[in-house]
Amino acid sequence: MVRRARYLYNSIYRQGRYANLMDPKALDWRLIRSFLAAMDAGSLLGAARRCGTHQPTLSRHISELEQQLGVPLFERTGRGLIPTASAQAILPAARQMSQAADELQLALGNAQGAPAGPVRISCSQVAAAFLLPECLVSLREAWPGLEVELVSTNEVSSLHRREADIALRFVRPTQGTLIMRSIGAFAIGAYASRSYLDKHGTPMRMSDLASHTLIGLDRDDVLIRGLREAGLETDRARFAFRSDDQVATIQLVRSGGGIGFLPVQVAKRLDRLTEVLRMVEMPAMPAWLVVHRDIGGNPAIRAAYDHLARVLSELTDRRVPVANLDGSTRP
Repeated sequence: MVRRARYLYNSIYRQGRYANLMDPKALDWRLIRSFLAAMDAGSLLGAARRCGTHQPTLSRHISELEQQLGVPLFERTGRGLIPTASAQAILPAARQMSQAADELQLALGNAQGAPAGPVRISCSQVAAAFLLPECLVSLREAWPGLEVELVSTNEVSSLHRREADIALRFVRPTQGTLIMRSIGAFAIGAYASRSYLDKHGTPMRMSDLASHTLIGLDRDDVLIRGLREAGLETDRARFAFRSDDQVATIQLVRSGGGIGFLPVQVAKRLDRLTEVLRMVEMPAMPAWLVVHRDIGGNPAIRAAYDHLARVLSELTDRRVPVANLDGSTRP
C-alpha cells in the first residue's frame, strides 16, 4: 500500500510538461487538498469551507501550487473559479492521491486499533431513505467496529442534548459550540410521472406551472422561498398536495399526483419519474455535516464524520446555482 501511495504521489508530475518542474518530494499535500476543494467548490470561499480553513489561506495554497508547477490552474472571475486546461490535466492524478491518502490513514488506523463503538447519526427522512444507505454501508466496510444508529427525522436533532452525535442538516447551523463542514449543495429538479405528463402535458417554462398541479411542503416554507428565487411567484395555497413528510410527497409524485421538486440525487434512484423544466436553473439545497465540539475528538465519531463528509460531498452538485433554498447565495 505504501508503494502504491508513493506511486500516486509522484504521478501528478507524469502529466507531460509538468514532469521536470520540481522535485515531487518537496510537494506539500495541503496544496493538492486545496486544489481539489477549489475544483469541487468552484470558488475560493466554498473551497475554504470544505477544507475548514480561511479563504486567504486557501488562496495562498492555490497560488503556491501554481508557482511550483509553473502554470495557472484557475481563472479568477466575479462568479468564481474557472479551471484551466492544466488544472483538468492534473485532476485525475490529484484525485488518486487523495484516495491514496485515505488508504494510508485507514491502514494507520487499523495498525493503531480501529475506532469502535456506537455512532448516532441524524438526518431527514429523505436523506435516511435515499442518500445515506450506501454511505453507511461503506462506512461499516471501512470501520467494522462501528455501531451505527440512524435517526430519521425532519426535526432538528439537538447535538447539545446528545440526541445525535452527527447531523446532516440542510439549514446552516449557527451555534458556536458546533463544528460544521459544508459538503456542497444538492441540485433540485422538477419531476412528474409519465402518466401525469401524458394527461396534462409537459411544462416548458416556469410560467407553465400555473396550469399544473403542484406538490409541496406543508408548514415548511423553504420550497416556496426557493421557487420565488427561481422566478415563480407562489404561496402555500398553490400546492394542491401538501405534506412535510418528504417520503410521502415523493410517492405522490410517482403516483401521478402532480409535479414535485426533489433532489436530483434522490430522483435518480427512483423509477417512474421524468424530469421537466431541464433548461430552468433551479435553486440548490446546501448541506452541512455537524458535530458537537466536545465529542468531535471521539475516534468513532471522528471516523464516521470524515467518511460521511467525503462520500456525501461526492454526491453534491459541482455547479452550485446562485440561489440556494435557504435564501443565501453561492460563495
